[in-house]
Amino acid sequence: MDYAHEFAGFFDRMADAAGEIALKYFRTDLAVDEKDDHSPVTQADREIEATLRTMIAGEFPAHGIVGEEQGCENEHADFVWYIDPIDGTKSFAIGRPLFGTIIGLTHAGRPIAGLVDQAFTNDRWFGITGEFATHNGRRVKVAAPRKLADARLYVGSPATFHDEDCSAGYHALCRTAKWTQYSGDCYAYGLLASGWIDLVVERDLKPHDIVGVVPIVSGAGGYISDWSVRDVDATTDGTVVAASSKALAMSALATILG
Repeated sequence: MDYAHEFAGFFDRMADAAGEIALKYFRTDLAVDEKDDHSPVTQADREIEATLRTMIAGEFPAHGIVGEEQGCENEHADFVWYIDPIDGTKSFAIGRPLFGTIIGLTHAGRPIAGLVDQAFTNDRWFGITGEFATHNGRRVKVAAPRKLADARLYVGSPATFHDEDCSAGYHALCRTAKWTQYSGDCYAYGLLASGWIDLVVERDLKPHDIVGVVPIVSGAGGYISDWSVRDVDATTDGTVVAASSKALAMSALATILG
């Protein structure tokens, strides 16, 4: 996977560009529009993605791009970039600094490198799958293994779990973990990679939400899969469990799935 390292500088340049735009709009009187799926979108989302697409096309014209706001372009290429310009648009719109820009890169459909950038708090995580992860340029590792009862947990929005399939399991998981926090979006995966939390469980995600965090969790020594214990890649089913150890992840899945 040596070729993945070649992209590190370009990731930083894209994150710098995205962060400049995000800070221009954050905590301003910004209009929030509603997309067809009722999710919010702002001018910051659109402007960041347009900028990153232009940068990728200029640097790697043969690569594909999949973005939240502008869809797919050459998505069957060997290398494909996945962009979530503002992950956590609701947080962004209300001035809560738990949003971030996610940029992921796949080769033959497998995540090889990824970045999460939170420009307001000056937090940037970068990872190469199975090799290393950094926070602001310094290597990070997940926390020492913990049992579920001792784990610090981040879960997605409670609204995504309130159905017959997993509502009871979701509440059992939240009760069992030592500390439970909600809706950290991409920031939660950075905290996991840095050892500040132990477990993230989400569902109803799109590839642009998750491809970029896989290399960060994996590179920090953590475990990440979907709820069927399959690798998370460009064909993700939208479920994810990420943890400081596989044993903790399996314990969480056993609890939420019954």
